[in-house]
Amino acid sequence: MIKYLLPLLLAATTIVAEDNTAEKPAKSQNEVAVIKTSEGDMVVQFWTDAAPNTIENFKKLAKQGFYNGTIFHRIRKGFMIQGGDPNSKDPSKEDKYGEGGPGYKIKAEFNDHSHERGVISMAREPDPDSAGSQFFICLAPVTRLDHQYTTFGKLIKGDDVLEKIGNIPVTRNSIGEISKPTKRVTIEKIDIVPGDSIK
Repeated sequence: MIKYLLPLLLAATTIVAEDNTAEKPAKSQNEVAVIKTSEGDMVVQFWTDAAPNTIENFKKLAKQGFYNGTIFHRIRKGFMIQGGDPNSKDPSKEDKYGEGGPGYKIKAEFNDHSHERGVISMAREPDPDSAGSQFFICLAPVTRLDHQYTTFGKLIKGDDVLEKIGNIPVTRNSIGEISKPTKRVTIEKIDIVPGDSIK
């Protein structure tokens, strides 16, 4: 069943693009993601010109409540914060943080939007087409990742929250990387709302 989910998602996205030339794409382009965390809210504006299928996948997972209760399980100082792993809902699965996903992979949509501070991009395994649900938000420009990871939007609000999360003390994780937050930063939910509803 799972291996058919991605082709169906892509087919649905294509039909929307072909059949609705006026109102719906404009509405979709104006949608933003409000990432509600235990440290405050961040608002992401999507780059629909760059990664439409990645964006639709992110929106779908958000609307399903997939991200509710996950955490930013990885914080690399001066680099990025990473979240979106369903394993991170359960503290007893800490040694598996970073391994979870939605049960399928999506194809990469590398584009010309650079990894600047506040940019959201998809985390993945070594295979370029292995992203699923995990994402990261850059704390600083990381141009070495350009054209290797799929950028799909940027913060338009909540840079202070990004800074706050990025400054949380970290310790060594199960694989020896100094990136494990010393407190749980929970993603309470991600709301997909019209951009003009954000003040």
